Amino acid sequence: MDREAAIRERYAVLTPLLDERSRRLLVAAESQVIGHSGTTVVSKLTGVSRRVIRRGMAELKEPVVLPTGRVRRPGGGRKKAIDQDPALLRDLQELLESTTRGDPEAPLRWTCRSVRNLTAELQQRRHSVSHQVVADLLHELGYSLQANRKTREGASHPDRHAQFEHLNSKVKRYLGSKDPVISVDTKKKELVGDFKNGGRELRPKGDPEKVRVHDFLDKELGRATPYGIYDIARNAGWVSVGVDHDTAEFAVQSIRRWWRSMGMQTYPRAQRLLITADSGGSNGARLRLWKVELQKLANETGLRVAVCHFPPGTSKWNKIEHRLFSFISQNWRGKPLISLEVIVNLIAATTTNKGLQVHSELDQRLYQSGIKVSDAELAQVNLRRDKFHGDWNYQIIPGKNYP
Repeated sequence: MDREAAIRERYAVLTPLLDERSRRLLVAAESQVIGHSGTTVVSKLTGVSRRVIRRGMAELKEPVVLPTGRVRRPGGGRKKAIDQDPALLRDLQELLESTTRGDPEAPLRWTCRSVRNLTAELQQRRHSVSHQVVADLLHELGYSLQANRKTREGASHPDRHAQFEHLNSKVKRYLGSKDPVISVDTKKKELVGDFKNGGRELRPKGDPEKVRVHDFLDKELGRATPYGIYDIARNAGWVSVGVDHDTAEFAVQSIRRWWRSMGMQTYPRAQRLLITADSGGSNGARLRLWKVELQKLANETGLRVAVCHFPPGTSKWNKIEHRLFSFISQNWRGKPLISLEVIVNLIAATTTNKGLQVHSELDQRLYQSGIKVSDAELAQVNLRRDKFHGDWNYQIIPGKNYP
């Protein structure tokens, strides 16, 4: 073994057993043995700076007696940045507080408040500081990287709680009399094609599914618009996958297809239907076309169609969101939705350990958007409003023209 290899190995073996001063004396002794250029050679082999080695050599010539239990003189060692620059901590806190409090004139108010941006701003204020020192100071001040958290719901409607009680009471009455209760909504529109789909799926290591870099609409494949109907009593779902506009006509057509294919077989004696829905979208409480189309459905089926809308800003409480749509998203996670057929099959294959069953079909009809309903047309709707919040709770009775 040559001399350099021996020095490197000795240092590696002894380093874990020695304290700071002992390591310094070890490399100093190695340097003395080598003689000329020993400091440079040992520094390269061990990674210890030449300044530290020279300090160790001085201690070998004139041993320093230190207090018991210490490895350096009192006050020795590198000084902290805030000790060398007392204004550093004050300026850092000023930068943080100005952005936290929303000062529009703050230097970092409209930029990413990252460690490196903070460091750059401090350097502009003539502080000699690295981003690592700033990161350490932020940690000491109790700062860490935080993501946004959805906790604020905004101003809630004063009748929000009362509407939930009204809705729940009505659902219980319908379920108690074995009448169908469905929760409806439109799932997020999906781009059709080999686009990235969130989530992960098991594949051979190093062989991820290859998808497009940019999520630009493929005009030939278009978008898919899944509209769901969730049967609360049966834990069963129906999803119409539309290819055109998400309109009230499309929403009611989806309910109509569910009734013809599943609902009327399951509830052959039903005379009424309860729908729970959000307050906006294609089944919105203020949407005239929604009520007109429901009148057509009531006339065709002979069902008294009751609707209860969730208060504004509470769509996450709709049953379909966490009993159907969430499981569909889990089932197709990490899978590119390369065609409408794939989307329909993935939706239909969704199951849970509690017995969820889902049926899905493609709806290739085109639905006109922006249809206006006149006052006269709305007056033809046989609408019965509940005493409590008739704008959210109402019933549509089959018209006289129903046979």
